[in-house]
This record gives sequence, C-alpha cells and structure tokens, in this order.
Amino acid sequence: MTYKTLISAETLNQHLTDPDWVIFDCRFSLAEPEAGGSAYRHGHIPGARYAHLDKDLSSAITDHTGRHPLPNVVVLAQKLGNWGVSNRSQVVVYDDAGGAFADRLWWLLRVLGHDNVAVLNGGIKHWQKQGFALTTTLPAVNATTFRPYLNNDLWLDAVKVQNSLARKSICLIDARTPERYRGEQEPIDPVAGHIPGALNRPFQLNLDSQGLFLTPDALRSQFKQLIGSTAPEQVVHYCGSGVTGCHNLLAMEYAGLTGSKLYAGSWSEWIRNKNRPVARG
Repeated sequence: MTYKTLISAETLNQHLTDPDWVIFDCRFSLAEPEAGGSAYRHGHIPGARYAHLDKDLSSAITDHTGRHPLPNVVVLAQKLGNWGVSNRSQVVVYDDAGGAFADRLWWLLRVLGHDNVAVLNGGIKHWQKQGFALTTTLPAVNATTFRPYLNNDLWLDAVKVQNSLARKSICLIDARTPERYRGEQEPIDPVAGHIPGALNRPFQLNLDSQGLFLTPDALRSQFKQLIGSTAPEQVVHYCGSGVTGCHNLLAMEYAGLTGSKLYAGSWSEWIRNKNRPVARG
C-alpha cells in the first residue's frame, strides 16, 4: 500500500525500519531560519533526514521572484538521491506546524513525478503525544539515484495567473490569514493586500484543535461551499511565497477534490511587478 496525502503516526511507526521508506523533517521558522535544523539535532523521528526550506526546497531569490522560488529541478533530484530517495520510495514528510512547511516537499515531489509521498498527520507534536520515540542519532543514508519526471502542469506562473483571471478560467484561493488577505496587516512582505478576485481560506481551517486534518468529508464540504460549481482542476492556490498554499492543495486532494494547482510565486512575487493590480478589504 502506498500513501499519497496523509499518513498517521501509528502507520509510520510500523514502517520505521522499512528500507523503502524515507522520512524528512521539514521544521522551519520564517523568523529564525536555522531553528528547524537546531530542533532536528535536538530530537527527530528515527531515520529522518532534515530538509531546509531556504537551502534545499527553494532557489536563490532574485529581483523578480518571490521569497521562496522553486528549486532547481536537477539539484533537488540529486539531493533526493543523496538522501536515499529512489523512484520506488515511500516518502513521509513532517514538521511541527500542522504541515505548513512539510507540504512544500510533498508538493515538490509530486512536481517531480513522485506521488508516493505523504504528510505525517499532526506532525512531530502528535507523534510525541502518541508516545513514539525521538532520537538525536543521524540516519545512515545509502545514496541512490532519483530520476525526476517533471510535471509542470501542477503550477502556474504570474503571467498564466493574470491571463487566466482575465479569462475567468480559474478560481484563486489565498491561504493567508484574513488580516493579511484584507491588507490590514502585512508582517513579511512590503505591500499589503491580495490578488484581485481571490477568495480567502486560511490554511489553519484545515486543522482541528489537536492540529490534525479535518475528515475528508468535512474538508470536501467546506471547499465545495467555497468554490461552488468550479471544478477542482480550475482551482489555483497561493499564499505569501508558495509554501502554505500547498496546505490547501493537500487538503483538497485528501478530500477527493483532486487536480488543483499552485501559483508558485504567490503574493511575494506578484507584488514585484508594480503593474500588477492589488486589492484590499
């Protein structure tokens, strides 16, 4: 059996010694970029490698990109092979933020044609609540070859977003908090507001009070209420930099609303061009 959306702590614990399973710790803090690596060294799920959002899962920022540009495909594929990921691997990713950062690697692997990847439901916090062990021991990794099969149909660039909005052929969903969406607060980016026409669904709504994803039925009902008769394939997610937008995309996939896409550059890229419109309120 393969896992392609979420996986439980109990199931992962049963496969810790499975040679075809590879685990990634994706903990990260925008305010303190090295905090995740430090947390990993102080204790992680046995066998987990550490993937850094800035250094491993993004490329260098330029004058035209957002805060987390997509990584170089060749470089990422080589890293995955060095981490022991082959094309037959079951990959599991986790963080301590309800999947807010781990979902980036989940989505990137899908772009690389690797669908056997799942986010640990509840992350490392729920893992510990269940009484499962952590370790400070670094994993013994057997490097292999990972061959990417790129699927660029899973994401849009800014030009495609603009053109699709003009044709009214997409439904855009903003995963940021309501205050950031409305432009009342902007703690990270230099311009506040949202892309005109976008709907707002903060990714936190996908989780219950325990930090676990809502049931597929609950998520399906909520997203259907938001998008109406729009087909899932016409839904495009974005956020501040293309990271937490993947959380809404994952939630839709888990709910059976498959095929939505990501505006990878997101808000921080959108505002790089002063000719692009901005909405507030």
